[in-house]
Parts: sequence; C-alpha cells; structure tokens
Amino acid sequence: MVMVKEAQSPPFVVAKDMAKEDLGGGISRQILGYGPEIMIVRVWFEKGSVGDVHSHPHSQSTYVESGKFEVFIDGTKQVLEAGDSFYIAPDFDHGSVCLQAGVLIDTFSPMREDFLGMEG
Repeated sequence: MVMVKEAQSPPFVVAKDMAKEDLGGGISRQILGYGPEIMIVRVWFEKGSVGDVHSHPHSQSTYVESGKFEVFIDGTKQVLEAGDSFYIAPDFDHGSVCLQAGVLIDTFSPMREDFLGMEG
C-alpha cells in the first residue's frame, strides 16, 4: 500500500478521474500530479479568453499543448502555438490571450497551495 501525505497527489493520476474546475471567462483547469515542491495543471482556454495579468512567488514553466496564445511576461509579448513553451520567474507579471482555443500545461514550483485551498 502506498501512503499519501495530505500535500501530495496519489502516485498515479488518471485524468478522466480528476475534477475539471470552471474558472469562468472560458477557462477551466484540472490539477494533476503534485507534491510540496512541484505541481502540474492542465488549463483549457476558449478562443478570446484572457488569463489576466498577475504574479505569484512560484516559478512556472508552461507547455502549449494545443491552440495559439499571445503571452505577456514582464513587459514582453510573444505569440506561441502548439509545441512551444515559456518560463516565468517568481514574481514576474504575466498573462495571456487565447487566439485559438487550446490547452496549456502549467508546471509550478513549489506547488500552488492556493489551487488546493491550502493557502495560509
């Protein structure tokens, strides 16, 4: 039997069994594997949806699984599509506009406790 600590996902995460959270504005997310030092999240965007500019203390690396996005990071914009990726240093302002419906795979370090309702 595998022991699972409260602040980590089970060792195996089956996407079809994981909840998909509607964030509004044409964006939804699914939290996948995570532990104290890392978290991976799948985020769906409808065309025209906006990931508002924000910042957080986590490092973030994102893979564009599908679609096309205009991504803003620390004063610079770049259009990215399937197969591209980007990195966001802690506390950098960032956001995106979905130009063609798609999916981003976000990886955070450390995990986003706020996504799990665990923030202090």
